[in-house]
Amino acid sequence: MNNNTVIITGASGGFGKVFTKKFLEAGYHVVATIRDEAKKPGLLDGLSPEEAEHLSIVLLDVTDKESVTRFGKYIQALEQVDVLINNAGFAVAGFSEELTTEEYLFQFETNLFGVMRVTNLVLPKMRYKERGRIINISSISGLIGFPGLSPYVSSKHALEGYSESLRLELKEFGVDVVLIEPGSFQTNIWSSGTHMSAKAGNTDSPYFELFTNMNKRLQKDRDSYGDPREVAELVWKIAEMKKTPTLRYTVGKGVKLSLLVKRLLPWKVWERVVLSQLRNKD
Repeated sequence: MNNNTVIITGASGGFGKVFTKKFLEAGYHVVATIRDEAKKPGLLDGLSPEEAEHLSIVLLDVTDKESVTRFGKYIQALEQVDVLINNAGFAVAGFSEELTTEEYLFQFETNLFGVMRVTNLVLPKMRYKERGRIINISSISGLIGFPGLSPYVSSKHALEGYSESLRLELKEFGVDVVLIEPGSFQTNIWSSGTHMSAKAGNTDSPYFELFTNMNKRLQKDRDSYGDPREVAELVWKIAEMKKTPTLRYTVGKGVKLSLLVKRLLPWKVWERVVLSQLRNKD
């Protein structure tokens, strides 16, 4: 054991489960939060007895005030929090005209406000120790907009702005804020982790053709999705860095190239490139 404590939100699946395994292997005391008690066996699956001994599984719904308050009391009892990984998140999918403001709020409650709530719980401990790492799991969607995902894209863009401001606020306290911006990986965010608008995919929708082409593109690209362990390795390396990490880290096949192309191309050209990919029905 290295006596360091990491808190990982949304640990029951996807990136969160992989992060949990990686940090346990590295000897951390891991506080893994889950919303559903029934997901606990899945999180324990595959762990050695020694790893399980250093794992604390805590119920937390980052959108629920009472749940967050209870978790705050749990954190107060911890001697220290060295790393916070704000990973809890999901995607609301649908076309802007057909989405309600309530669906946008539903998205932001987890992907942005949930991050803020949990972060504010750990900050007093980190400031007191004058050290700590807050690692927010963003997305390439925090840098590039995609059709049919405006709630998710908006929430990740907002997370980027919040994280940038927070980093500047905490610099003098020895607390680092870092953004991880993955591309497409083999997680459950686009299956069980997605809330689909009730109107998305309706044959009478004016966006039905775009919806169909997007689904075809998603299925076509699925085999090229990356291994979540690549992201876990990056997050662990950032947690272990002796020097101060930078603000943003992109990870995933083609992510750096996509960002470079978007930055260099005039918007009209970039727009044609993106839409041409969605019109490809092969």
